Amino acid sequence: MLLSKVLGVIVIARNGDRYNYYQDPYSYAGSSTETTALGEAESFQLGSTLRSMYLDSSSPSYINGIRSDLVDNSEIKARVKAGVEGTVVFDSAIAVLQGLFPPNHNNRIKLANDTTVVAPLGGYQYVPVETVEPGNDRSLESWTDCPAFAKHTKDFYNSQEFKDKSKDAEPFFKAVKDYVFGRPTTLENAWNLYDYINSELIHNKTYAHRLPPTLIEQARHLADFHEDGVFSDKSINGVGNIAGRTLLHTIITSLERIAFNGDPLQFLLVQTTYQPFISFFHQTGIIDEHPDFKGVPNYSSAIVIELRRGSPPDLRDFLRIKFKNGTSSHFQDVHVFGHHADIPLTEFIYRAENAAITSNRQWKEVCSSNSYDILSFPKGSNTQAAFTGAFTFVGFLALFMLAKFVQRSRARAREARLRLPGDE
Repeated sequence: MLLSKVLGVIVIARNGDRYNYYQDPYSYAGSSTETTALGEAESFQLGSTLRSMYLDSSSPSYINGIRSDLVDNSEIKARVKAGVEGTVVFDSAIAVLQGLFPPNHNNRIKLANDTTVVAPLGGYQYVPVETVEPGNDRSLESWTDCPAFAKHTKDFYNSQEFKDKSKDAEPFFKAVKDYVFGRPTTLENAWNLYDYINSELIHNKTYAHRLPPTLIEQARHLADFHEDGVFSDKSINGVGNIAGRTLLHTIITSLERIAFNGDPLQFLLVQTTYQPFISFFHQTGIIDEHPDFKGVPNYSSAIVIELRRGSPPDLRDFLRIKFKNGTSSHFQDVHVFGHHADIPLTEFIYRAENAAITSNRQWKEVCSSNSYDILSFPKGSNTQAAFTGAFTFVGFLALFMLAKFVQRSRARAREARLRLPGDE
């Protein structure tokens, strides 16, 4: 389908480089961190690459009819994950958009007094972004505060596969101990070990000179195993794929908008972290043909979903999906749901829509789990005893206040019934 024309594009991009970041292996609550100049440059480079592919009229993948010199805010939309790693993700989104729409001297206005004013920084283009707060919208961070997902994570940690991997990794944990400075050297903590080593290797020259060979490769292997097991599931609609399930809703609704001739949307940027990549690859079967994609994608990786109109005689809409793993590789075609070519839009929606989580209410239903008590504490702990006592006291106090309120209300009612018109 080489002659097909591109109607629109969805880009799912990971944030760029940042400083060391810690996330809890069970709850995935995260620490604070900051982006780096390297991370902003990586994201800017991604934006420039996307511009050359989709906003250059000489490109074979040029989006048909889109305005490329000055941004048309009705054609472009950017959604940015604002949960954990939120500031880094936001900075990365801004850098991607700078690459997509660089400063242009035509970004100017002529005033009534015939004065022409060019936007700052040589015509900088300000593209609006929608920050997606997990407190209001779970579409870009669905795995935190989710009891069913926490149970899925614990089940993975208790699996025989995990235990065998942990035993095999004991020599590495022993060797790496002197280079992680007190951080727990366990398979449960594998991602944090890798993130720390990788961050120091990038930013700390002394550390980079002293780190023994192969430790970073071993750490990456274990982190990939860990994250791939946590953020995947055997079923497309399993809770382990929850990061992809909420993303699917955004993908499907945006494709429907792009396909509808009356909607001006042609380009959607979803700036997020690495977790949805893992789930999406498993859900769509990409991982079956590309087992090397298992695990954590590199900084500034991107999935591109192109909506294309077929060539005669087949004028249906098709999807072509590409993946770029970081800044050192090029976009390559990947195929979903067992296809070895572009997939019809209708078939993609048919296969994916039942797995999509479409609302916060549905997310709560998926995350509920009778076998997981969100108020539980370790048995026999002082915390448990203190909590139980406090909860009991508050409960009795509430009942006492309610009883007094009811008693006063009934007394007032009796008094009102005894009064006659004109009584003082």
